[in-house]
Amino acid sequence: MEASTAGRAGPAGPEGRGEVDPRNEERARDKPLVRLDIIEGDPVAEIVFDRPEKLNAWAWAPTNELCAIADDLRFRSDIRVVILRGEGRAFCAGEDLKPERHDVAERHSGRSPAEKVRNSYERARYLFERWQVLSDLPQPVIVAIHGYCLGAGMELALLGDLRIAAEGTVFALPQATIGVPVVGGADIRLAFECNPGAAKLLAFTGRRFGPELAEKIGFVQQVVPLDELLPAARALAREIAANAPIAVQSIKRTVNAFVRRGFQEAAVFEAMSSSIAFVSDDLYEGFAAAADKRSARFEGT
Repeated sequence: MEASTAGRAGPAGPEGRGEVDPRNEERARDKPLVRLDIIEGDPVAEIVFDRPEKLNAWAWAPTNELCAIADDLRFRSDIRVVILRGEGRAFCAGEDLKPERHDVAERHSGRSPAEKVRNSYERARYLFERWQVLSDLPQPVIVAIHGYCLGAGMELALLGDLRIAAEGTVFALPQATIGVPVVGGADIRLAFECNPGAAKLLAFTGRRFGPELAEKIGFVQQVVPLDELLPAARALAREIAANAPIAVQSIKRTVNAFVRRGFQEAAVFEAMSSSIAFVSDDLYEGFAAAADKRSARFEGT
């Protein structure tokens, strides 16, 4: 099944101001960046990131495809559990630092610093709204993680309910190392699901860590050898799918309601707070340094 996307905006963007409208971002190839695998009669569906040549690097186009799939799954009572996974050597290696179009300046354009902040705020707020479709699916979402789970990969993994990691998986929230805050709520979700100290340590430093620490802090619930990752995820999905779906969905809603108290307020605050970074010189230095594989020289400006 291929997710549908809206028509592409003209080159000048909304009202001819050169802005990039995230709702209209589409892939530049015929093959979907995110696909939905369903077998007739099987209550377990798999959402697959399918950009293995770039380690499933993330951008607005796959976000739109992912959320369109989630919109469809939301109303499918025949699907009881969803598995989220990545094709190839990685789950998701983070934001695409060398996109096919729209570099960081184009993605956060504006006629003045104030308008750039305003536009960045609305994009961040829109991201929270769209990703909520996946995190609020009535069906439990099991995330199978392997290879790299960096930045946007961590954001995506935290949209699920349960996470299984393969041995050797590399995790990180490296946003601060390239001059940006966390934008999509991974720090908030990590603080809720694990603890605030762990969220701050990992987000402040951007350090990489392995599945052992991820399991210790409660970010993942199980660690298995790589060749056992999908069998383990599918076995857990079928164990859950065998139970009463209305009861399972009620449990998910209730636990989420308790854990996420204050989340919406924090999400709006994060969207506003993070938008300031997109008029920072450090952000452009950070992106350039990461793309050039060199150390960034941050000036705090």
